[in-house]
Amino acid sequence: MSKATPRKIWRHLLPWVVSAGALFYVFGHIVDWRAIPNASGDANLPLFITITVFDKLVFFVFWGVVQAGVIRRFVEPVPVRDIIEIKGGAELLRAASNVVSDAAFFYGVSQLVVDKLSAFIAVITIPFGAHFFVLLIQASLSMLLLEGSAGDNWGVSTFIVSGWAIVAGIVLSARFGLWERLAQRSGMAALASTMKLRDLAPFVGWFAAFAVFDVFIQWFASRSFGVDIPWREIAARLPILYLAISIPSFGNFGTREIAWSTLFEGHGPREALIAFALWTNAIFAAMHVLIGGLFFGRALSLVRGLRTARREGEEMPEPLLRDAADP
Repeated sequence: MSKATPRKIWRHLLPWVVSAGALFYVFGHIVDWRAIPNASGDANLPLFITITVFDKLVFFVFWGVVQAGVIRRFVEPVPVRDIIEIKGGAELLRAASNVVSDAAFFYGVSQLVVDKLSAFIAVITIPFGAHFFVLLIQASLSMLLLEGSAGDNWGVSTFIVSGWAIVAGIVLSARFGLWERLAQRSGMAALASTMKLRDLAPFVGWFAAFAVFDVFIQWFASRSFGVDIPWREIAARLPILYLAISIPSFGNFGTREIAWSTLFEGHGPREALIAFALWTNAIFAAMHVLIGGLFFGRALSLVRGLRTARREGEEMPEPLLRDAADP
């Protein structure tokens, strides 16, 4: 039977600690929380809510299809509908905990495939890698359109330089056979042999198309809230926002507010920027429940199965850092 070790307890508490600390910093030191209702005065809330709900629905469907595509291409040809249902069931649990939701999703996937380890590795690394690569290209191209020097946009410059350094390190490691040796030692040689660049290209293409949608939906959302942020600024700084909200937190509360108000400082009152982020988090949290409610039966089966698996000593991956698949 799996025991609740201090490490596991800390992993579950960490998101709450991060959000509590970040929100205390935001409303205790950056702005007065009483100014937030007034900061929403210029917003067209019905339009903003409609755009944000649509944004969340597209995110849910897109990531479900991508994760299903990865499993079908590199592991086993499982039905896309089953992956979407599992993701929907895990969505309901995400309203309470990203850690539990991720574990439930991986448990559900493990019931569909024979090679569980390959499925876990593939569904974690391939979407993350493709998304990161597209975001890096997005930031690099957008940097050319920003006003000021690289020093004036030091956050974007740092992300770009660090990102390409990581890419260079991965390419060199592959060139000298490091990844091949690592795959053999970890028992992942079979999965690694199926990962060819030409097979990864469609996923990069999907994320590239999604990136265009993402930039302009954020632009429309910010304008509907009464905050006019140029689309090129959003395109350049959105990758950094994703990096920030990958930090463990409860529903991105606190982390999104700090990141959004810092990244787009100068494009509106700080209170309005924080109010925008706060409203976004609240709507996304409600959408976790609404979308998950459509798959309530699947959510219950995932919870029961996850409890049974843990009683039997079987652990599911619980990545501490995660892609912003469910922002």
